[in-house]
Amino acid sequence: MAEFLAGLPPWVLALLASCGTWAATAAGAAVVLLVREVNKKLLDAMLGFAAGVMMAATFWSLLAPAIDAAAALGVPAWLPPAAGFLAGALFLQAMDWLLPHLHPGPPQGRAEGLPATWTRTTLLVLALTLHNVPEGLAVGVAFGAAAGLPGASISGAVALAAGIAIQNVPEGMAVSLPLRREGFSPARALWYGQLSGAAEPLAAVIGALAAAASQAALPYVLGFAAGAMMFVIVEELIPGSQQGGNTDVATAGAVLGFVLMMVLDVGLS
Repeated sequence: MAEFLAGLPPWVLALLASCGTWAATAAGAAVVLLVREVNKKLLDAMLGFAAGVMMAATFWSLLAPAIDAAAALGVPAWLPPAAGFLAGALFLQAMDWLLPHLHPGPPQGRAEGLPATWTRTTLLVLALTLHNVPEGLAVGVAFGAAAGLPGASISGAVALAAGIAIQNVPEGMAVSLPLRREGFSPARALWYGQLSGAAEPLAAVIGALAAAASQAALPYVLGFAAGAMMFVIVEELIPGSQQGGNTDVATAGAVLGFVLMMVLDVGLS
């Protein structure tokens, strides 16, 4: 099986893995078919867990390989990852400013981004797309790096995809359940909940192609994906896990998620 996977182009591997992360989002969103509410403390702990997984993946799966790739190019090892990281975070910030979107769940407020007359549902879907693109990019970049970066491996990329899939389950729940509370039918809430992960396969293919295109660009691309993921962690996941006042369980969830992703990455690499 490993030999078969090693023979596939990086973008194909990224597509397959990101379809798995999408399926995990759908599995989490499908909880809405069974219950209307989930214990808020449990949901906050799971969102904290998701943040911890992504924080660990940002370093072990993206920044550490970027530093190694930069050192191999004979440039300051910190420079390309730092430049890429800032570019990724600034790109997500620009999209947050420009793209009209509306975050699900409390607190209810006006749409963010440029003014638009689009429906509330469209604005919700755009917010979910903006959230999930960095995760798809990270998976794609990891598989692209495995094809050309000494020290990077397909098993490490698989570990990253597995970690993102695990944390996508609570993310799917965190999308579909608030939509149900807002009056969506269970089927409609599930549809939009799983749709939040639909952007990941396309983003993964783009990330894999970008990472495999040039050895010189690889540390920048890895850093870009890391910066984009860090923006989502700080902008969305951590505040979302703290809104209900369950700060202790959310923090414990983040610590456990971080440790699990570290174990997956180091153990499978």
